[in-house]
Amino acid sequence: MRFSYAVPSESAFGRRSKEHFFPITSSFSGKKLYLWRKNMKTELILVGRTADKHFQAGISDYAARISHYMPFNINVIPELRNTKNLTEEQQKQAEGELILKLLQPSDAVVLLDEHGLELRSIELARWLERKQQTARRLVFVIGGPYGFSSAVYERADEKLSLSKLTFSHQMVRLVFTEQLYRACTIIKGEPYHHE
Repeated sequence: MRFSYAVPSESAFGRRSKEHFFPITSSFSGKKLYLWRKNMKTELILVGRTADKHFQAGISDYAARISHYMPFNINVIPELRNTKNLTEEQQKQAEGELILKLLQPSDAVVLLDEHGLELRSIELARWLERKQQTARRLVFVIGGPYGFSSAVYERADEKLSLSKLTFSHQMVRLVFTEQLYRACTIIKGEPYHHE
């Protein structure tokens, strides 16, 4: 999360509720100070709807949980039509154009990709915490069955891999939302994660 100095004491919250502030103790005076919490927006872009109803239910559950920690949105790009007439490369190109239309110039874009950086859950939490301090909008992208176009790779800032194992692009959605929720609980020091 990004912070800016706001109020020096508990008595001056004004219109904002107390939950919009992050308490710290000054290392100089020992007094409790409050920083205004500016939540990073987080978005997950998916290519094609999630077909399995069990996956849908799990993804919806974790998305709702994540929203308690930070603004979170899932944006689904509809499946392409008549893909039987397209080569894999043409399909990636068409999907890539749709992905790029959803991105803003200032977005921090992270692709979920088999060749990406692999992190343990604790490391993902630290990574996310750093992003919260620097990014205004963090966008994760899970591509279609054939991956990403070269234009999407060029636009991406980073790539993350969930495992050396191969998951279906449908299953990755559930695994990733669970891991993102887990990272949020680790940052908050909550007991969901066990080492």
